[in-house]
Amino acid sequence: MTASSVPHDSPPAGGPQAGRDVLTVTDERTGRSYEIPIENGTVRASALRQIKVGADDFGLLSYDPAFTATASCRSAITYIDGDAGILRYRGYPIDQLAERSGFLEVSYLLMNGELPDSRQLAEYTDLITHHTFVHENVKKFIDGFHHDAHPMGILVGTVGALSTFYPEAKDYTDPRNRRLQMARLIAKMPTMAAFASRHSRGLPYVYPDNDLSYAGNFLNLMWKMSEPKYEPDPILERALDVLFILHADHEQNCSTNAMRAVGSSRVDPYSAAAAAVAALYGPLHGGANEQVLRMLREIGSVENIPKYVERVKNGEMRLMGFGHRVYKSYDPRARAVRQVAEDVFKVTGLNPLLEVAVELERIALSDEYFIRKNLYPNVDFYTGLIYEAMGFPIEMFPVLFAIGRMPGWLAQWEEGLLDPEQKIARPRQVYIGPAERPYSTIGDRSHSDQSFTEPPPKPIGGD
Repeated sequence: MTASSVPHDSPPAGGPQAGRDVLTVTDERTGRSYEIPIENGTVRASALRQIKVGADDFGLLSYDPAFTATASCRSAITYIDGDAGILRYRGYPIDQLAERSGFLEVSYLLMNGELPDSRQLAEYTDLITHHTFVHENVKKFIDGFHHDAHPMGILVGTVGALSTFYPEAKDYTDPRNRRLQMARLIAKMPTMAAFASRHSRGLPYVYPDNDLSYAGNFLNLMWKMSEPKYEPDPILERALDVLFILHADHEQNCSTNAMRAVGSSRVDPYSAAAAAVAALYGPLHGGANEQVLRMLREIGSVENIPKYVERVKNGEMRLMGFGHRVYKSYDPRARAVRQVAEDVFKVTGLNPLLEVAVELERIALSDEYFIRKNLYPNVDFYTGLIYEAMGFPIEMFPVLFAIGRMPGWLAQWEEGLLDPEQKIARPRQVYIGPAERPYSTIGDRSHSDQSFTEPPPKPIGGD
């Protein structure tokens, strides 16, 4: 449906009419009023285009840096109520899925809309299991990276390179072919992630073991050395599976937006996924749990917490792992992570920083300053401690995030492809540069002595 609105020069007689799903906007520049339909709590930005001051006027645009108040799509995958601390995949509460389901079961749910029955889950598990191997040339490709290359950088390149191994992936219109590429991506992510890690550690690559579960196989790929058969610890295996579930999707975040935007050009899913992995590489997105770990190390001991908290209140420091752009109460994923942490530490032994984390959480949950600012623990607060206890180097934290997020990215990608309202992403801009000016030859140009490496002056309006 295309939103339409009817301009009129004065409000309707009798004043506003209650119960109508319309937004009445009056343009004080012209005195004209417009009725804009409201649908699902939104108004169409395109409806603003008719608000003009003259025939040559382009029309009004909405300006929303970082899309903080703009819905770019309609989605049936993930529901978040940040004020109430609710996260649901396809309607199912995240805590129930984390407690009762496995990662591949949740992966099936995200991409198909329903939880699988036993036959469907067995078939899907078999499909994923038998696509975990990668082409031998992928190993050679990874070998081309420098020995100290960041695993996440390797993963960005390797995921994108898969598009050259499966050129048929460009045919997104064939549902069976499309689903095959999606299965390949989910299956091969742990293999490529572990290869990237072992390359950076100078270790030989280990092949997948199809007798193991998805999480168990990843542990095998990461840690197997000379033993004939790697046997993952069942508690650590289940913990990793739960963490993958908690990271599987999170609505229209930065990397998901990248997946949808790049996918809107109708590129193959490997290229779109590489863009999503690259977005996750950023410290403001996938590196948050690493920042938590660094913060806890900086605090060092429980005795130093009050001084650190005071510095946070004075604006000198940030409290990493607390607060969230979406959640204004307790992150629902954080409760499940807390239980996972307890289970993992029973196997690995207590991380010496756990005592600091627990006390910091207690203070933040009881301090009026943090309560007033909605600074509750988020999913990243304990995940870094868990990953470190399981032996993962810090550089692998965002890689683990990417493995868990792949089903969500793919579900969002496919949903965008099948949505008839979606077109190639092409945001508008508000131009604030100079007006037309005459060209001058190089000998007539006089500028400041500013070098290329110096940042240009900030434009009007700032960042």
